[in-house]
Amino acid sequence: MSDWIAIGALAVVGLVIPLAMMSVSALLRPSVPETGKSTTYESGETPTGGTRIRFNIQYYMVALLFVVFDIETVLLFPWAVIYRPAISAGVPMIALLWPMLAFVGVLAIGLVWAWRSGAISWARSPRATSRKTERDLN
Repeated sequence: MSDWIAIGALAVVGLVIPLAMMSVSALLRPSVPETGKSTTYESGETPTGGTRIRFNIQYYMVALLFVVFDIETVLLFPWAVIYRPAISAGVPMIALLWPMLAFVGVLAIGLVWAWRSGAISWARSPRATSRKTERDLN
């Protein structure tokens, strides 16, 4: 029961400290209303141009694929740590390898799909395209 008391105390401290810091800062900070502070940009700079900027969707696809494969490495590490002790404890190798091979296989299928659908192929610049066509002609 004392473990739960420690967890509860940690949760209370984790909530009280940020709330106390926010309330103390709200009491101590100066309040100087100014129209420049409510603008979109910092330092009261007036915005120029439109607010909507077009980003290439491939940035998001690369970020998403990075997160997926980063999580894969996080999930592979504990399996690699317990692999040798499990083998020496008598666990059959197929029982150890099959779940991880299935996991990596699903990720490999996803990578092949992303590659074939063009999700990770970048658009070439006109300069790079012209260099490639010059090499092909020579």
